[in-house]
Amino acid sequence: MRRRLAGEPRKDLYFGLVAENWEHIVRLYTIFEDKRPVMLFDVQEKRIYAHSYAGFMAELSKRSQVLLKEQYSEAIAGGKIVVFVRDNQKKKLVSYCLA
Repeated sequence: MRRRLAGEPRKDLYFGLVAENWEHIVRLYTIFEDKRPVMLFDVQEKRIYAHSYAGFMAELSKRSQVLLKEQYSEAIAGGKIVVFVRDNQKKKLVSYCLA
């Protein structure tokens, strides 16, 4: 899992996909907002999923779990959304914490 660092340029491919689909991501997030889901955009499927924090956490490696815990805490404290982008072809999982 790769986490975008503060100050890192937002011109990467995956951020562009999130930006293009932001309205849909927020709309789905709003439906489950009381559960504070972790959002996932699947590149190949071109689908957005809302996952429970615990359920999504269970699918990650130990290292990625630590990163998600930090990012999720930041999101909850700041009224933000954690959004993952999964690219199975390139075997990448990238996360963002966005307002």
